[in-house]
This record gives sequence, structure tokens and C-alpha cells, in this order.
Amino acid sequence: MAREKIRIKKIDNITARQVTFSKRRRGIFKKADELSVLCDADVALIIFSATGKLFEFSSSRMRDILGRYSLHASNINKLMDPPSTHLQLENCNLSRLSKEVEDKTKQLRKLRGEDLDGLNFEELQRLEKLLESGLSRVSEKKGECVMSQISSLEKRGSELVDENKRLRDKLETLERAKLITFKEALETESVTTNVSSYDSGAPLEDDSDTSLKLGLPYWE
Repeated sequence: MAREKIRIKKIDNITARQVTFSKRRRGIFKKADELSVLCDADVALIIFSATGKLFEFSSSRMRDILGRYSLHASNINKLMDPPSTHLQLENCNLSRLSKEVEDKTKQLRKLRGEDLDGLNFEELQRLEKLLESGLSRVSEKKGECVMSQISSLEKRGSELVDENKRLRDKLETLERAKLITFKEALETESVTTNVSSYDSGAPLEDDSDTSLKLGLPYWE
């Protein structure tokens, strides 16, 4: 037998309305818990009865879920709201900066000698003075750079001179040391030669006496 479909409308009987509220509340809380477990979802339900009594269910901390909801609703409202005063101010600043860039670009082209058509005599004269002033500053800066380079080269030259002198002194010291060593070697060799000559040419005193004794006749 088919189940009779209940017409959805307000229940006039207060007792029947209260019983239906209790049954349906428990059922919706059960469904919310099942949805949270099956789908790993954060679920929060807030119900106020006709008498103003509060009933609530949450799969986690109610405060955390409500905080996430408030943040999400705030972001949606920002996207749906018309441009704020801050955004309008940013647009105004962007327009102003774009105009300044355009003006500076035109001025730069004129300084390059471009787009001069339409300028009157006074404007051309002001442009000429501006170029002369800029050229003077460029020449001054170039002179400073040249002087800086000269100073750097002079400093480097002085360092090279000092380095050259240090190497020359070191070379002279080495040469003197070699010369002294050579002289000492020569002196040592000369002394050794003289000693050898003396030892080989000098007669022995004992040998001379023996020869004299053997040459004399024997007398009784």
C-alpha cells in the first residue's frame, strides 16, 4: 500500500505541531551527521522553535564554522559591491600618472628635436635654454669624470713606480748575495790550493839528516 503523501503546510494543532517539530528536528540532525561523516564536510545547523528555543548541531566547533561562513560572506559582499572609495582613488591616481607619463614623453621628444611643429617662438626659446642648461651640466659632469680618471691613472702610475723600485731593490740584493757567495767560494778554493802545494813540495827534516849520515865515512 502506497504511503500517503503529506501536504506541506503549517500544522494548526499546537500539540501535533510540537510532536512533528521534535521528530523532524531529530531526523534532520541525524541526516546532517550522516552527511558530515560520509562526505567529510563541515555541517552546522541552527534551529529556533516557535517558542524561541535554540537547537543546534555542528560536526566540529560551531564557532569555527560560523567564522568561516562570516569570512566567506564578507568576500562575496566585496565582490558584489560597487567600486569603493579606495578603488576610485586608485583609478584617479592611475589616470593622473598616465597623464604625467604622456606629458614627459612629449617633452622628451621635443628635447630630441622631434615634434617641434606648432611651437611658437617663445616655446622654442624656452626649449633652447633648457637644452643649453642641460648641455652645460653634461659638460660639467664629463669634466668631473675625466678628472676622476686622470686621478685614478696617476695613482696607478705611482703604485707601478713603487712596485718597480721594490723589485729593483730586491734584484740588487739578490745580485749582491750571489757575488758575495761567489767570492767566498773563490777564497775557499785558493786556500785549499795553497795548502796542497805546500804539503807536496816541502822536504822532510828527518829524511835530510839520514842522507847526511849515510854519506859520511866511518872513522875509528
